[in-house]
Amino acid sequence: MRRRAGILAVLAAIGLAVLALPSTASAHAYLIRTVPSATEVLNSPPAQVALTFDEAVEPRFAIISVTNAAGSQQTTGAPSRSPADPDTLVVPLRPGAASGWYLVYWRAISVDGHPVQGAFTYALGPNPGPAPQFQVPSVSASATGPQLLIARWIMFLSVMSAIGLLALRLMVARPVLLRMPGSSLRAVSLGFVVTSIVGLVAVPAYLDFSVANDSLRSVFDLGALVPLFRVTAFSRGLLDLELCFALFCVAGAIALWVDRPDRERRSLAELAAGAGAALAAAATLLVPGAIGHAGQTSPRGYSLAFDWLHLAAGSVWLGGLIGLLVLWMSLTETERPGASARVEVLTVVVPRFSNLALAAVLLLLASGTGATIIHMPAVNALWETGYGVTILAKLGLLLAAMGLGAVNLMGTRPALLAARERSVPGTSAARLLRRLISAEAVLVAAAAFAAALLSSLAPPPPSWALQNSAAATVGPGVVAQTLHRAGYVVQVLVSPNRAAAPDSFGLRITRNGQPVRGATVTLTLNHTEMQMPSQEYQLTETGPGVYTRSAPALVMAGRWGLSFQVTPPSGPSFSAVVVDQADG
Repeated sequence: MRRRAGILAVLAAIGLAVLALPSTASAHAYLIRTVPSATEVLNSPPAQVALTFDEAVEPRFAIISVTNAAGSQQTTGAPSRSPADPDTLVVPLRPGAASGWYLVYWRAISVDGHPVQGAFTYALGPNPGPAPQFQVPSVSASATGPQLLIARWIMFLSVMSAIGLLALRLMVARPVLLRMPGSSLRAVSLGFVVTSIVGLVAVPAYLDFSVANDSLRSVFDLGALVPLFRVTAFSRGLLDLELCFALFCVAGAIALWVDRPDRERRSLAELAAGAGAALAAAATLLVPGAIGHAGQTSPRGYSLAFDWLHLAAGSVWLGGLIGLLVLWMSLTETERPGASARVEVLTVVVPRFSNLALAAVLLLLASGTGATIIHMPAVNALWETGYGVTILAKLGLLLAAMGLGAVNLMGTRPALLAARERSVPGTSAARLLRRLISAEAVLVAAAAFAAALLSSLAPPPPSWALQNSAAATVGPGVVAQTLHRAGYVVQVLVSPNRAAAPDSFGLRITRNGQPVRGATVTLTLNHTEMQMPSQEYQLTETGPGVYTRSAPALVMAGRWGLSFQVTPPSGPSFSAVVVDQADG
């Protein structure tokens, strides 16, 4: 019966590991086309406003507000998906709108669970007059809200702790029961059960908080929230996480149930149950990366591998530290006649855990370094972006925890080994161990909070590195920046330099005071703060040495990298890069 239970656990874990791989999520959604166009003057009122994104966004999480200069709402219904294009949202408008200017504010949720928002204006003629100064609304709900961060942190802590506690119990502490008859690891097993229960509650609780944040509803409005739990790829991934973790909890319970540590060799049922729990843990730790930044970052295979190894190593370290504390507190100094049961147990467990923890720490550093290299477009992004600063803070916490671990490895571990081999007192070493691993566990838990914050922040896109090679930073407002490149004088021209509006981009090229005619000029635009596809335009010569192109290319406010590639009619090509601050 036990053998059959273990085999079933293995088969279920293998099947769920396959199901745990959700489809790849794209980066943040961004607006690529609007009807009406930004700042367009219409002769007749439109029946609707249509917004086309680079991906299909969920209309139930979207906001599209259309107001006149007096702030009166012009929409007559909620946003819906266009039947002709799944990437387009439409909202109906009141008929018979008066002449004047109108503000369109929108907010949408990307498939990775992050909100994006923006605004633009259009006008009704024939004489709309000058555009008024609209008060652009803003929704403060974001992926980094305190409640959402704490819920995510608790989810990470409980899931990682449960996995690490089971690993400690089955891989590290198990020989205690064989070498010391009458001893017990029941407290460690109970710790696994408690953290498993907390994790099983924390995952759906975080899902509830996340969906409430996206839909701008109360977390207690379950009647409205539950039907939305499978709407986005991110929320479906959280349900996959709950399913994987539930299987892990069942497989772990079976592994503890069939475990017979009084036998030197494990039975087939024990091996099968342990393998099932390991596979379920592997599937559980794969899901966060697959629905987060790792699943969106190229090369995806390496990114997912680094994320998985990082979580696995962190789980072994954090859960092991908690398990040692639980074990220390469950034993007393005088439980066994003539010796300290606490010291005897620790002399068996601590040296074995030290070896495992050292491997976990090295793997944690290596995988974290690999992930940082993939996500950071430049070294200075580590201290010039919020994402990079959070990485440094997390690294500092882990290094401090590693320092305490080194003291244990080189101090308390030898003292406990001496107590076992030479029958000398080890009570003081055991007490020092408790203080050190308590502080170490707190630091690792704090690093887990930094990891929760990292997973809520958007990493800087590769185009962020353009800021390091830019010849100048320009904007906001009209741009007329003169640069010197390869013996040429080039003047970068942008007007009116507003986001979500038609802008004119130009380059005036002279050499030795004479205009350079017949050149080929290509403009490439990249948002340096958010991952977006590049936009490329060919500029047309509209005057002697003046090359221009009009396009609503600055689709969002923020910093844009404008890269001009120039091929003169004679001579080598050259480039000119500026970073432009475009406001709404």
